[in-house]
Amino acid sequence: MKRTSLRWTHYATCLWPGMADLWWRGHLSGLPVAIVFAIALNWFLVAKFLYPGWLSGGLIHVGFWVAIIVWGFWVQRSLRELPERLVPREVTEKPDRFGEAHAAYLAGDWERAEALLTQTLAIEPRDPPALLMLCGVYRHTGRVESAEILLEEMRRIEVADNWRLELAAEARRLARSAEEPIPAV
Repeated sequence: MKRTSLRWTHYATCLWPGMADLWWRGHLSGLPVAIVFAIALNWFLVAKFLYPGWLSGGLIHVGFWVAIIVWGFWVQRSLRELPERLVPREVTEKPDRFGEAHAAYLAGDWERAEALLTQTLAIEPRDPPALLMLCGVYRHTGRVESAEILLEEMRRIEVADNWRLELAAEARRLARSAEEPIPAV
């Protein structure tokens, strides 16, 4: 496993099944897992300590060990997947093509820039610089509607919050390009 820039606080969320997905990436797929774990934990605590006569001691003992095994599985899964979710560029074997995409963008090679940005976004789909540059490629190639859709999607992702000024500037450029036709290359 590659060394990453994650701190212990990132890994601590893996101790509650479903919490890492829910907390760090906002994936609602982690919510049912977290809720089921909370219900199971509360049910076990009530059955063991508040109403010990509800179930036989052997059934609670077996249920406890089954719960520990399931919990261990989810913790191990979360620990393994966390770096891929939070810092995918640090753990991938694929080369980071953003620098090449940037050079192609500056050279006006829109097709190559789009292909390289697509490869970059395959590694990290929520990368604001790559998404902004792809929006610019769409604008330069006359696909203003696609650029507007992409820009709207970018406004919805949390990691793009620090890019508000650039998003606003790109929105202004899109508005200008929608008003005036793009000359043929």
